[in-house]
Amino acid sequence: MSSIDRSQSAGGTRTYEVRTYGCQMNVHDSERLSGLLEDAGYVRAPEGSDGEADVVVFNTCAVRENADNKLYGNLGHLAPKKASRPGMQIAVGGCLAQKDRDTIVKRAPWVDVVFGTHNIGKLPVLLERARVQEEAQVEIAESLEAFPSTLPTRRESAYAAWVSISVGCNNTCTFCIVPALRGKEKDRRPGDILAEIEALVAEGVSEITLLGQNVNAYGSDIGDREAFSKLLRACGKIDGLERVRFTSPHPRDFTDDVIAAMAETPNVMPQLHMPLQSGSDPVLKAMRRSYRQERFLGIIEKVRAAIPHAAISTDIIVGFPGETEEDFQQTLHVVREARFAQAFTFQYSKRPGTPAAEMDGQIPKKVVQERYERLVALQEEISWEENKKQVGRTLELMVAEGEGRKDDTTHRLSGRAPDNRLVHFTKPEQEVRPGDIVTVEVTYAAPHHLLAEGPVLDVRRTRAGDAWEKRTAEKAAKPAGVLLGLPKVGVPEPLPAVTGGCAVD
Repeated sequence: MSSIDRSQSAGGTRTYEVRTYGCQMNVHDSERLSGLLEDAGYVRAPEGSDGEADVVVFNTCAVRENADNKLYGNLGHLAPKKASRPGMQIAVGGCLAQKDRDTIVKRAPWVDVVFGTHNIGKLPVLLERARVQEEAQVEIAESLEAFPSTLPTRRESAYAAWVSISVGCNNTCTFCIVPALRGKEKDRRPGDILAEIEALVAEGVSEITLLGQNVNAYGSDIGDREAFSKLLRACGKIDGLERVRFTSPHPRDFTDDVIAAMAETPNVMPQLHMPLQSGSDPVLKAMRRSYRQERFLGIIEKVRAAIPHAAISTDIIVGFPGETEEDFQQTLHVVREARFAQAFTFQYSKRPGTPAAEMDGQIPKKVVQERYERLVALQEEISWEENKKQVGRTLELMVAEGEGRKDDTTHRLSGRAPDNRLVHFTKPEQEVRPGDIVTVEVTYAAPHHLLAEGPVLDVRRTRAGDAWEKRTAEKAAKPAGVLLGLPKVGVPEPLPAVTGGCAVD
């Protein structure tokens, strides 16, 4: 019997840990990976186990600067633990695995499994094969084998969920490597999406976020240019579905029918995450972004006309190759005009394999840093001013779980407004559960959150709160996660906490 076999026999149920890097697609994929492992009999390791699990899975991102160095640093940290614990296995998946393939096991030969973005469903099989054959298994599919929503899922939330409507991307942004790793856009059938949402609502979910690498391009694969707006309207007809969000759209595909659907469908929330990337037309052209400043601001104007209280957030890259001070000033101009509620700002970093990495005019780090700081300062000022406009408003909040880091010490709870602003509110005497709805009056604004310091005006207990309560009781009885029957889903971090799609990819 091998050392691995002995470990399994002695240790009983094997534990797992999934470490996630990158965008919402990876967060969603990690919920699939967790579901697959639990379906195969693994149990999630306790929080804070720090590599003590029997199986550690890295779901990687290839977008960020030094993503590979971070991965190999973490793998190196686990090497001595693995050497001292016969039977422990390490798997690497995601975009970096899709890109680097055999390089991973050459640089970290203690890795047991490498799998790509298209075959996450193979993880349990690959782990077992590595155990039996006692050698690393590298399997990278070149195209999608099965739509992720057909796979088991371990959802962290009983009241909110991701619903993937497409995978892949047809754009060719020069700073982005993701389309090369996740492939061309592939759309799900509308009926399958709606069936999944209806199943979620039946389980108690009251908020869903439609997810796609370029979510509003939905329909290009099935030949219907209005498919996304039709999907939004169809969501409005699902009884019990209280909130619908989506991320991340692309300005190129943001049409008037989508704006109309947002405005006319009550459960589609007044929130929009619209990646700008740059306000300069020459830089947008170099980025191969198929819109210009006038088009972008025109979309913002139309959204605000149709949905006056909409909160709009964005992504901006500073220091793209060739960006001049005048180009940067154009970005600041758009920020002032658009008055984003929030902006995710990034300093450009080279990604091997992208056209931008080979462009002339790479900007010195010192210049990029100085521009970045000016942009952040401007956006902080605007975010605060926009939040101050919320003072005095009465808002319905969906109570959130784990969003207020200081809630225990301040005796507050936290929730999300319809426009996705985070609001901390005074804890009422009546029991309030995540997923329930409370009505509050905003009394104070900070740049990144609001306060409702007065008494809660109303509490509405919901089926989502019931589902959270049931999930919590089951977890206490058996801490093995939540596995639902097909169709399966994941849970989003409340947006725009995580960016993705063509936001930074």
